[in-house]
Amino acid sequence: MADNKKIAEDVLAAVGGKENVSGVTHCMTRLRFTLKDNGIPDTNKVKKIKGVIGAQESGGQYQVIIGQNVPKVYDEVCAMGGFAKSAAIDENLDAPKQKLTPKVIGNNILNYLSGSMVALIPILMAGGLFKCIGTLIGPQVFNLVPETDPTYLLFYTYLFDAAMYLLPVYLGYSAAKKIGASPVLGMFCGGILICPDIVALAQSGETSLTVYGISAPLQNYQQTVLPILLSVAALYWVEKFFKKIVPDVLSTVFTPFFTMVVMVPIELIVLGPIGNELGNLLSAVLFGMAGTGIGFYIAMAIVGGLWQLFVLTGMHIAVIMPALATFMALGEDKFIFVASNFAMIAVWGAVFGAALRIRNKEEKALTFGYVISAILGGVTEPALFGCIMRFKRMIPCMVIGGAISGLLAGILGVTLGMPGANSNFLVFLGYLTPGMGNLINFGICFAVAFIVSAVLAFFFGITEADQAELDEE
Repeated sequence: MADNKKIAEDVLAAVGGKENVSGVTHCMTRLRFTLKDNGIPDTNKVKKIKGVIGAQESGGQYQVIIGQNVPKVYDEVCAMGGFAKSAAIDENLDAPKQKLTPKVIGNNILNYLSGSMVALIPILMAGGLFKCIGTLIGPQVFNLVPETDPTYLLFYTYLFDAAMYLLPVYLGYSAAKKIGASPVLGMFCGGILICPDIVALAQSGETSLTVYGISAPLQNYQQTVLPILLSVAALYWVEKFFKKIVPDVLSTVFTPFFTMVVMVPIELIVLGPIGNELGNLLSAVLFGMAGTGIGFYIAMAIVGGLWQLFVLTGMHIAVIMPALATFMALGEDKFIFVASNFAMIAVWGAVFGAALRIRNKEEKALTFGYVISAILGGVTEPALFGCIMRFKRMIPCMVIGGAISGLLAGILGVTLGMPGANSNFLVFLGYLTPGMGNLINFGICFAVAFIVSAVLAFFFGITEADQAELDEE
């Protein structure tokens, strides 16, 4: 971990001490000094300071590039020099102008996704560990307390639901902060998606909601990611427009009001239902493929590889419904539930491999915590948000492991014969009833999903750039 105090001390000395500093501020990665004599710093020597990435003079400022820990170094510099603190510069002035190529656009989207979701790790980890404790003390594992016990209900249900039910609200805040929209309006957008009355309507079987006289498809958006991320992206532009045209004297009241007047139909009629509509299309394609011989094996690979991404976008809901109906009719499943189980196990393996690879001790311990939360508590969100969606190369590691195991499960005819604890380490119980041969085949596919994902993540999932970034935090 970087010694921020030492970095500040060395940098301040290198720029001529506090006597040579007229003022200092910072942006996303740089200390920005206004110096009395710009000729004093030796840039080559500044660059050699441990913890400094680079240095340059630009726009009348002497800029020392620190990295993501720059706010902490800035605090130390201000304390040492007795400088008055100023607000951080919001814009990323360090970023070079880039042409909007497909690669740049893709990276920007991934940065938006990961930057928004990583901020939620503390909430998801805490909620996941509460459920993990509930699972261990409850009837699922050690049966120390009955399922009606207040402590069990508090840990397994109430505290976990507090973390996961409100996910769109938390994500609305972090996404808005990431993209530069008003965080409280981002929360408002999330609140609209999980408004209890709207959720109750969706659960009651109602299919539509009237918004400004227009019919909007009803859906339960709890624990979804795509609708709120799309909504906050739209919120940024809508709010920016009204900030320009609403007079300053009226802006405090009417800018947020007009922004949300426009956002409500955009969110509920257009952006919110996208995941569900894509899910309906996906469901038709997958079940169509599953009935065409070799198409079944391809569909198993697709579900095994991509299921966790379907869940994040809310597309899985439309796929689960026909799968559940098939299970109820036949009393078993060889498709969606089976492949999605191996997709889950691939997450366990990928994050385990990443935990072994990560050098930073604090981050390594946290990543092992994701694995424990997922395997014992059945909560994969911390692993997904904190590791797989955070490091871009982790996604294909998960996808490949899940796809191979899903395909193998289809070839071996692995069958889920009993619903139950299918989200944690007790998942094997659902594969007992078809017989010992089925359980052995499940074990083979389990090993493939876990090991392949872990090996790929260990060797390819975490880059040296990722390691350096973790060391700077």
